Amino acid sequence: MASYTDSLTLTQWAGIATLACAAITILGFVLQWGIRFRLVGATGFLVVLTGGIFALTLVPFTRTVVPGAVRFSLIYDTGATQTVIAVPPKISHDQLEATLRQAASDLYSYGRLGRDEDKLTIRARTVIHPDPGVSQPLYLGQVKRSLTNRNDEQMAIEIYQDKLALIADDV
Repeated sequence: MASYTDSLTLTQWAGIATLACAAITILGFVLQWGIRFRLVGATGFLVVLTGGIFALTLVPFTRTVVPGAVRFSLIYDTGATQTVIAVPPKISHDQLEATLRQAASDLYSYGRLGRDEDKLTIRARTVIHPDPGVSQPLYLGQVKRSLTNRNDEQMAIEIYQDKLALIADDV
């Protein structure tokens, strides 16, 4: 993963490339080259690219890693207050709790809409097969976190023990 110093270095090199392209563009106009207007486009593109790379240096590259969390897949996301993740069918109570915390951290975004509710609800589910050829989704738990506070210390994690017992018997 890129770090802050990597982004600054990349911004510096992109800035140098932009200035070099601008110098070649000016030279093209002075010497009446046929490609001078194409060079204006290339210079403009490099200006936008350099500005975008610089903007990335303003936002830190951080990702919280919760120990004990297992990989999950995002199944459903309204972009507002409801999401569903899929977890493997063989998961323990501690792994599920850690995975819900990881999902709450990963799925937090300033851009989520909270019309009637100021909480993001993330539900964890798995798929079990009670009979051959039959698949049944099974919700194992959920976490509710704040839509406005990045470091929400008041997350409400709810794990459905009866559902976890079903997959423990199935294993």
